[in-house]
Amino acid sequence: MSTAPYPVRLVGGEDLQRSRLTVFFRIFLLIPHAIVLFFYAIGAMVVTVVAWFAALITGRVPDGMHAFIAGYERYYARVLAYGAILADPFPPFGASGSYPVDLEIDPPVDQNRLTVLFRIILAIPCIIVLYVLQNLLYLVAIGNWFVALFAGRVPPGLETLGMFCLRFLVRTHTYIALLTPRYPAFGDTPGTLPMDQTSLPPVP
Repeated sequence: MSTAPYPVRLVGGEDLQRSRLTVFFRIFLLIPHAIVLFFYAIGAMVVTVVAWFAALITGRVPDGMHAFIAGYERYYARVLAYGAILADPFPPFGASGSYPVDLEIDPPVDQNRLTVLFRIILAIPCIIVLYVLQNLLYLVAIGNWFVALFAGRVPPGLETLGMFCLRFLVRTHTYIALLTPRYPAFGDTPGTLPMDQTSLPPVP
């Protein structure tokens, strides 16, 4: 029996052309997005806490809360892709519209209350890996900046590596934020680390 695709998918990243002018000023162009993201993150954090209690009681994150948190994660992924020079156009503010590097998140599903209760503990191995990949993504951004500034494009290898780091980053974030019960995976199938949702019987 085949396994369903992973419910959080980072798509795009095929366009390697970059504008030298916007690459040169990329750090300054990020400032307005950083301000918006700061306040958006506060709201997403509050909603996530409320969603945690709701999922503990009902076994599911309410649709509206799921949509709000997913919107934040989608916007965050776009801004991070722009900052790491994995995409060239200036991102739209918020989660509306489309972007060359985008995040697809499936609708909410039933979740095991036990894995919801211990979600942050279960995520610790991923957080450790994420710390390494975040630093690697910073190095990718620096490499992309220098190469794109002179060549007007980024190397395919750095683009692939950056997308790999960003993919695991957003999957870890969405797992912690209860957008999916599937354990973060590097590929398109779920992980099988301890207390994976698929390995536990449902809790009434």
